[in-house]
Amino acid sequence: MKKYYKLRIGNDKLSFLIDKRALIISFILLSIVLAIFIISTGIGEVIISPFNVFKTLFGYGTDMENLFIFSFRLPRIIIALLVGVSIAVAGAILQGLIRNPLASPDIIGITGGASVAVVMFLMLFSDRNNSLIISIKWMPVAAFIGATIIGLLVYFLSWKNNGSSSIRLVLIGIGLAMLTQSLTTLFMVKGPIYQAAQANVWITGTVYGATWEQVRILLPVVVILFIISIVSVRNVNIQELGDELATGVGSAVQKNRFLLLLLSTALTGSAVAFAGVIGFVGLMAPHIGRRLVGSSFGSLLPVSALIGAILVMVADLLGRTLFSPLEVPAGVFTAAIGAPYFIYLLYKTRNT
Repeated sequence: MKKYYKLRIGNDKLSFLIDKRALIISFILLSIVLAIFIISTGIGEVIISPFNVFKTLFGYGTDMENLFIFSFRLPRIIIALLVGVSIAVAGAILQGLIRNPLASPDIIGITGGASVAVVMFLMLFSDRNNSLIISIKWMPVAAFIGATIIGLLVYFLSWKNNGSSSIRLVLIGIGLAMLTQSLTTLFMVKGPIYQAAQANVWITGTVYGATWEQVRILLPVVVILFIISIVSVRNVNIQELGDELATGVGSAVQKNRFLLLLLSTALTGSAVAFAGVIGFVGLMAPHIGRRLVGSSFGSLLPVSALIGAILVMVADLLGRTLFSPLEVPAGVFTAAIGAPYFIYLLYKTRNT
């Protein structure tokens, strides 16, 4: 039995080998995502059965069900799904780029750069009524600029002789992550007390208060960046060979490394803009995906995306139901799982 399906597009201009096992696992994970989506939509202060959730989604719900599902729950669940996909794909790209399973957007400072930019945005453009004086549509732009600045700094500060090395990317990134954390705290202290409280919850990572306007902004961005990531799969696979072998097969190593880093910063900035710093998803999702389907990025990227969606959606569901009526930010639960997982990875790496 053949292990791969062959997919050819545009008169063989694009061709892909699709791993059958990865395809089966992807369908299983997609089913889990859909199940969590339905369950999460129905659970809250008012419980709505899965059957009634389906009815409401297709336009046959009561006024109360329409209110709870379409106004209160669906926007935050969709944002949680999109954020999980973005951070997980960004983490997978970084781990392939740096050739280190411990790499992730939050650990090498990219998330921190987006955080600094958004806290500055809130501080500069919020009035005393805690309302933005300019459109929220500019917040993803601010997050992207912050993430990109740190991404560029990581890349250029790690440059030596003929290029940037993986180990220098990690070390410079960790240093800049500490710097961005300090700057974020500084801007929070400098801002009004209400803005500091708002920023503190946001930095922990939460999709509370998500709106359909945010969904309309984030959805096309994530879809476009995800498609670009899939198209860039070959470049990520080649990066894992190491600089010398990658150069030997004709790859423009430094150019591709720069573009992949920029892609990762775009994904991270988009996620952070609307959900804050939901940590460790970019570390855990690709690592779990690698255990399920191996290290080939054609399989790993979609599987990581689905795992990331599951992690953030479950974290948000737990956050709004486990201690009801108190709401706990989703980032608290991802950190509670991710911190021990990171220690486990460090321990495992030490013994290999």
